[in-house]
Amino acid sequence: MSPVATAVVIPVKSFDAAKERLSGALGAQQRAELARSMAEGVVAAGRPLPTFVACGADDVADWAASVGAGVIWLAEPGLNRAVANACRVLAADGYLRAIIAHGDLPLATSLAWVADFDGVTIVPDRRGEGTNVMAVPLDAEFEFHYGPGSAAAHRGEAERRGLALRVMADRFLGWDVDTPADLADLPDRRPTNRRADR
Repeated sequence: MSPVATAVVIPVKSFDAAKERLSGALGAQQRAELARSMAEGVVAAGRPLPTFVACGADDVADWAASVGAGVIWLAEPGLNRAVANACRVLAADGYLRAIIAHGDLPLATSLAWVADFDGVTIVPDRRGEGTNVMAVPLDAEFEFHYGPGSAAAHRGEAERRGLALRVMADRFLGWDVDTPADLADLPDRRPTNRRADR
């Protein structure tokens, strides 16, 4: 599939409200700076594909524009609705496939490989429970199930719709930051060649 047929979507909520589960370890300004830094790394990982930030906050939209990402405004609150809306917008703009990546992946590099498969690709978190990155064909009317156990729910959704499915564990894209332990255990630096080290 041609790379121009694929776009990356990164849902990002207001940096001021980000990562509240880290409040025991980081102050509000530190959490905002961490969230912004991680999201910037995910935007960079989306290149050279067209990359869009799905958001409903002015500070995030301004930031997205400053790092060269497009902005898709949320039609309704909630992660599943935000991603579904972004996919509808991209489909209307002529894209055939979307890579959805969370903005809290501090080790993310090169997302393009996730879309080199015709069906659905799921990259779960390192516990195998959440869905950190996923690629879906935009004509599949795929229903998103982010939340607890989303990796299994998304596998089930692909199977129900008869879509080819692959689940790819990736030790870099699988690392997200939700808790102080995630932050404390974070490796010191992002890999330079993630495909070779997967």
